Amino acid sequence: MKAASTNKTYRVLGLMSGTSLDGLDLCLAHFHWNGDWSFVIERSRTVAYDKTIEKKLRTAHLQTDEWIADLDIELGKIFSRSVEAFCQEDEIDLIASHGHTIRHLPDEGITWQIGNPAFMRDTMKTPVVYDFRSADVALGGQGAPLVPIGDQDLFVDFDFCVNLGGFSNCSYQEGVNRIAGDICPVNVVLNALAERLGHSYDDQGRIAATGQVDAALLQALDSLPYYFEPFPKSLGREWVDRHVWPLLNASELEETSLLATFTHHIARQLTRTLTSGRILATGGGVKNSYLMRLVRDQSAAEWVVPNTELVDFKEALIFGFLGLLRLRQEVNVLASVTGASKDHSSGKILYPNAGG
Repeated sequence: MKAASTNKTYRVLGLMSGTSLDGLDLCLAHFHWNGDWSFVIERSRTVAYDKTIEKKLRTAHLQTDEWIADLDIELGKIFSRSVEAFCQEDEIDLIASHGHTIRHLPDEGITWQIGNPAFMRDTMKTPVVYDFRSADVALGGQGAPLVPIGDQDLFVDFDFCVNLGGFSNCSYQEGVNRIAGDICPVNVVLNALAERLGHSYDDQGRIAATGQVDAALLQALDSLPYYFEPFPKSLGREWVDRHVWPLLNASELEETSLLATFTHHIARQLTRTLTSGRILATGGGVKNSYLMRLVRDQSAAEWVVPNTELVDFKEALIFGFLGLLRLRQEVNVLASVTGASKDHSSGKILYPNAGG
């Protein structure tokens, strides 16, 4: 749905805290509407989480609701301090915060993102859009992926848009509909394996490149039923805990072999799903040189990795865009990608000087 107003520019701050646990991504961008949407990123920053918060976020999905509610407040204060330091005295039209996903079980009607937005609203005196996923789940959708409408409106020159973060997801146009879904876990598994070896992550895939690929484990991973389900579909940490870690742990392989095997698994799932065309690839996973070499070796598609800023901040940029569409009361979630009963405008809005 397009609004009738033309030649309008908005200054929007998008926030994203992903399952990779790299930190809080902030992206300040100008969005211009003049019959079509365009954007310019003004500046961006990642605020790394300290080890205490990182550990809490990594295990939060296993904790009680009361414990998570306390973390929601703690993280909301971190978001607010980060936004205030990033924006300083700059005036912005809107803050759009994805929050940090703690639980995502859409088939059970559950999705929960934390990072209490009231602190940002009160500090910045600016409207805050948040909780983008709950309304979609209530409409029977997966609550994910949400970025495809940004892919559709902002990156029209590509056949596919792919993000390699904690999980990989993609979107593409099929006739009049945008189609999308999560492909497979990426850094949510690779980073955890690297940490067993004393590293925050496998830098450029160097550790994986030294390991031996285990054919039996690779076959078991590739045979997981999720990979044969049609889009729309989505993944969460709970799925990884239930289906991936039992296979990895039962293999009794050393971590280098686990990293090698799982990296090959990621490449196989990406190239099985994306077989041709021009692909925009973003997210921290594209910095894994070993993974990207495997993908390009196995694929006939053209994989395009853009500038570093767009690689790192595309999701934060698009959540800023989703927040803007919500503020304009326009559709920002597509039923064709989430499986909801209808397209809709999702997200709650906190206005300055309002309660909540």
